[in-house]
Amino acid sequence: MNRLAILLIGALCFSAIHLQAQNKDQNVWTLLSKVTFKKEYDEMLGFKVDVPVFGDEVKAMENKEILIKGYIIPVEGYKSHKEFVFSAYPYNMCFFCGGAGPETVMEVFSTEAVKYTAEPIVLRGKLELNSTDVNRLMYILQDAELAEDVK
Repeated sequence: MNRLAILLIGALCFSAIHLQAQNKDQNVWTLLSKVTFKKEYDEMLGFKVDVPVFGDEVKAMENKEILIKGYIIPVEGYKSHKEFVFSAYPYNMCFFCGGAGPETVMEVFSTEAVKYTAEPIVLRGKLELNSTDVNRLMYILQDAELAEDVK
């Protein structure tokens, strides 16, 4: 009986540690979701657009190196790219497919080409915030690289 209890406690601890690691991976996307929007008139477009207003936690991450787990969204075919869109969700659930909001995607500019995969990957790079250029995403990851040392 004691062996069974020890095994159950061990399994529960392992599950909790695994769940905590998964939550840590999603924590950056959770922080990035702390954004609201305000309407502002855009002279060039001639109408009002939604402008992001970043929360304090998001502002604190600006120009800092972050690790973020997500999915490559192919924009020019399924090959390696130095510039691509990265999403908190797989392709079929991403912002561009109507399943999520603009806070769940970012532009990536990597130092080396990243090979396309449908599996989640972890990137390391410097986070930039964009609230002025309506032709760009509001999050940009500069000098990104595949964080192979992170699982």
